[in-house]
Amino acid sequence: MKHQAVIVGSGPTGLMLAGELALAGVDVAVVERRPSQELAGARAGGLHSRTIEVLDQRGIAERFLAEGQVAQVAGFAGTRFDLTGFPTRHPYGLGLWQNHIERILAGWVGELPVTFHRGTGVTGVVQDGAGVEVSLTDGRALHADFVVGCDGGRSLVRKAAGIEFPGWDPTTSALIAEVEMTGQPEFGVHKNPFGIHSFGRREYTIQDGKVVYADSGPVAVMVTEEHVGAGEPGLADLSAALTAVCGTDYGAHSPTWISRFTDATRQAATYRKGRILLAGDAAHIHAPDGGQGLNIGVQDAVNLGWKLAQVLHGTSPESLLDTYHAERHPVAARVLRNTMAQSALRRPDPRIAAAGEVMAELLGMEEPRRRFAGMQSGLDVHYDLGEGHPMLGRRMPDLDLETPAGPLRTYSLLHTARPVLLNLGAAGAFDSTPLPPAIQLVDAHYGGVWELPVLGTVAPPSAVLVRPDGYVSWVGEGTAKGLAEALRTWFGTAQASD
Repeated sequence: MKHQAVIVGSGPTGLMLAGELALAGVDVAVVERRPSQELAGARAGGLHSRTIEVLDQRGIAERFLAEGQVAQVAGFAGTRFDLTGFPTRHPYGLGLWQNHIERILAGWVGELPVTFHRGTGVTGVVQDGAGVEVSLTDGRALHADFVVGCDGGRSLVRKAAGIEFPGWDPTTSALIAEVEMTGQPEFGVHKNPFGIHSFGRREYTIQDGKVVYADSGPVAVMVTEEHVGAGEPGLADLSAALTAVCGTDYGAHSPTWISRFTDATRQAATYRKGRILLAGDAAHIHAPDGGQGLNIGVQDAVNLGWKLAQVLHGTSPESLLDTYHAERHPVAARVLRNTMAQSALRRPDPRIAAAGEVMAELLGMEEPRRRFAGMQSGLDVHYDLGEGHPMLGRRMPDLDLETPAGPLRTYSLLHTARPVLLNLGAAGAFDSTPLPPAIQLVDAHYGGVWELPVLGTVAPPSAVLVRPDGYVSWVGEGTAKGLAEALRTWFGTAQASD
């Protein structure tokens, strides 16, 4: 069976990428070993501000906001950041468990022409100059022009491609689980000489900034292990870890799921090898401090999707895919650095505790707080697109525009994942400019202040070229200088093929 693109794995990264490719008219298929999108347990717990913006760019943010709990979730090593006042329509995070995130994403993808091969795994991936063959556990084989591994930290796709995964081995581990308990632990996050542990319930509300848990249901547990663990954990491992840390296992029984995470930190040496690409945990793993992994995986997908689509349609050369690694590898490298720092600061050592207190004091100051809040929320991501206006390579703000068709938001122009040339100067200034067919040319007026997270106020541009991922690839400052080159670089000049 032949597809233009095959995605291995239907976690949040794989689902987002499938949606992006389908919006761009790509014949895309997803291979998922689970028989359905059902996910045992809750897993990751929320979305950061920039990820909510990304979903807003596709017109689906409200689906998530309707089910989650709006909260200030960005933080660093125990210091929470309040994004109120940040220049974004979503100056907050969203408490929403991964099983719900996947369900909502799958509902969106289900409205698009995406083929799913569920209940089957991948046994091999082999590429040649013409394409990639994906061998499945059910004996079938899929053929694709490109394959993207979104299959997690132990990625078979990455290994089959021969992509190295350098980094650091684990120094600490913790168990996370959902279990029934006959005893009653104190809910919340606690520290003791073993490290950090926490208890709660999957169902909760946030009232006046505080988490209020349901009165019944399975207890969610996170407990640091006395020694670094390995392999698939069971109830006996959880009981032993709880007893060592708390002196009791609280009668833990009937687990819904039990998993182990470590502070192992690794990043793929390259995100692309020929016709095989990596995204999400297949490209980078790190400690969960700051809740960044799911978020940067979704953002990987949005960076890659439109580029891969243009290559598949013949609009752009394959070299465009090299910008995926060039842009996203540094973003994950920064996350690896800040999660290693945070995991080090939570070690049960009085000297480390002192370092953490100093860090918290620094983060109480306005400039460090704003800088770290921008980093942890993803709002400050800056792709190196060369010298120029501060907007270049940064996220386009969601402005309230006045247009000939009436008022609209900038992000509404990105719902179809097509690039936008937004003219904010004299009407019709670009009407005679040759544009690739995918470009939307919009004349608009915006009279407000242009403000960027962390950087602050910037000079208002006369025009911006916005990529489908919402990042600015050209800024006009009264002239069209550099526009033709930017159009060629990012969007080609040829008619898109069928």
